[in-house]
Amino acid sequence: MSVAEETRTPTPGLLKVLDGAVDLHCHSGPSPFPRRFDHVEASYDAARINMRAILCKSHHHNTVMDLLAMRTQLANAPTPMYGGVALNSEVGGVNPSAVAVAINMGGRCVWGPTVSAGQHIRAHSHDDGFPSATGNLYESEVSIFNAAGDVSEEADLVTRLVADAGILLTGGHLDGESMSAYFKTASANGVKRILLHHPDFIVDVSEPDIETMLGYGAFVEHELSMYHPQVPAPRWPIERLVDWINKIGPERTVLDSDLGQQGNPLPVDAYILIVQQLLDHGISAAAIRQMICRNTAYLLGLEETN
Repeated sequence: MSVAEETRTPTPGLLKVLDGAVDLHCHSGPSPFPRRFDHVEASYDAARINMRAILCKSHHHNTVMDLLAMRTQLANAPTPMYGGVALNSEVGGVNPSAVAVAINMGGRCVWGPTVSAGQHIRAHSHDDGFPSATGNLYESEVSIFNAAGDVSEEADLVTRLVADAGILLTGGHLDGESMSAYFKTASANGVKRILLHHPDFIVDVSEPDIETMLGYGAFVEHELSMYHPQVPAPRWPIERLVDWINKIGPERTVLDSDLGQQGNPLPVDAYILIVQQLLDHGISAAAIRQMICRNTAYLLGLEETN
């Protein structure tokens, strides 16, 4: 696979808007899910639009380990790469030990349960456009609640570890009730960087729940992949994303790629296509840069960019 395939050339004006973007949702490999490119290739391809940084996500393992193992290859790569850990059954679920390992190795994000979340398992029981692993991973459901229905001691400790490290916590693919409780605990424990992924895909969070999470300091992420015509599902119209941006406001909205899957467009090409569509539909360059540069840099713990 050549990452030069399907390249697009942005106009000078669009390139100025894209300059310094931070992608918080890149699915570069390795992964049990088939991936189009690895972390090193992702770093080099991002230079096409002068990305500032990339957060690489795996549903199954701590990606900081990948980056450290690839440090020689990444030493002169143009785009800084960051990693973290997702709290799925492959790492022991809501496991403070796995979180401590990721943080001590330099992790910048702890994703809530994704493929192990009950909400994801229910959604994935039908054709939702989500990829499948190449083999049986013997996954089991993971919850942030204990048997009594309260936020578990483990989930509480995870949020404290994240708060102490000053890194990003996300809700993963938890349902609205679970995510609200998780974010409430996180906020109470001092977590400052909180992110809700794709509220209308898999997690299906209600507007009242979104308002509650905004009150806990959460940002709302929308993924460019879901509006790209070459991604099999959901292929939503760009007007839907415009409506979301106008509803939540660019100050609390984040746009990321959620790309890297085999057969899908490259993240950079999604930025070029979808951001141009947003400009064509009246979203200002300043608003777009707020969502792809400033908010994302803050959540990754970088200094703000203009």
